[in-house]
Amino acid sequence: MIGYSSHTENVGPIRSEYEGISGEDSTLIALPVLPAINNEATCCEESELDNSSAVVKQKKISVFLTECKPLWGCSSVCGKRSLMEDAYVTVPRFFDIPIWMLTQESQIEGIDDMNNFKVSAHFFGVYDGHGGTQIANYCRDRIHLALTEELKKVEEANSSGKINFDFKKEWERAFSDCFKKVDEESELFAPENVGSTAVIAVVTSSHVIVANCGDSRAVLSRGKQAIPLSVDHKPEREEDNARIEAQEGKVVWWNGYRVFGVLAMSRCIGDKNLKPWITPVPETKIIPRAKDDDCLILASDGLWDVVSNQQACDLARKKIMMWHKKNDTASSEMLEHGNNPAAQSAAEYLSKLALQKGSNDNITVMVVDLKSKWKFKSNT
Repeated sequence: MIGYSSHTENVGPIRSEYEGISGEDSTLIALPVLPAINNEATCCEESELDNSSAVVKQKKISVFLTECKPLWGCSSVCGKRSLMEDAYVTVPRFFDIPIWMLTQESQIEGIDDMNNFKVSAHFFGVYDGHGGTQIANYCRDRIHLALTEELKKVEEANSSGKINFDFKKEWERAFSDCFKKVDEESELFAPENVGSTAVIAVVTSSHVIVANCGDSRAVLSRGKQAIPLSVDHKPEREEDNARIEAQEGKVVWWNGYRVFGVLAMSRCIGDKNLKPWITPVPETKIIPRAKDDDCLILASDGLWDVVSNQQACDLARKKIMMWHKKNDTASSEMLEHGNNPAAQSAAEYLSKLALQKGSNDNITVMVVDLKSKWKFKSNT
């Protein structure tokens, strides 16, 4: 099942749990790329003692052997704009990833054939268009397919022997080639001043892999801490500014820093009239999942302009927990995969909050629930 953006929502006012606008979360926290084998799931079994009391024995199994159920919610609203230019997509189980593309471990307990073992992956994407809807909609329909093509190339090229395989570089190459391909294809039909951001996440039982091009953003809620997994590509950013000026381009202040006074971002798909100064090459982050991961938020800048990373994570986590507390355990466990009411309530709340805080842009918020079960402290 592929989920597409198909309509905008009418939303009413809500009571904000925060006042003020904070932009303190713009710094990317560097996380190490670690073998995911260290993140282990726990399988519990009961056994009886002589006194008939039950104890729990914990049997640890690799995360690669656990199921990753894709649970998400998404809210996409036009807001104060006259035209909806955002798009989004969800593609559960879009690709089965060979395990050697996720870890450098040569042997994992419980997996007999490391060469042929594969892990299901789920795709989530948010695209913020500008100048028109053509490229954002094309990214929605095309990027996950182009990424599949690139991942198949990696798999075929390394099918016989994976000595010194650098999976981080291979993922970076796959995303880069994917984005470049979609960018080149879009030049055949889109006006030269139309473009789109792209922030995508590939989620497996062991990793979250994010690629970003533009100023949409991915943020992970881990242990009550907001961890940005992407960097906003703005013209004033030192790395991008140096690249633009090295190509004899200019960054001009015009109601904010803009490339030649026109575009307020330094990377995107499209905008043929601003090449080579604007590039479609994304930045990629590979993050091993942890037990205290709560949720992942992908959103266009209509949210991030007025809501901080920490506020978004705190509220998303709270709304998901509130839904589970109001619904019995049986109802929660029946949720196999797909659009999830708990994550949906979080996404809708964040989009309404952004509107209340005065966001002037289209707002798209996608919340991916990363917990298989939510636990609560007993009141007794």
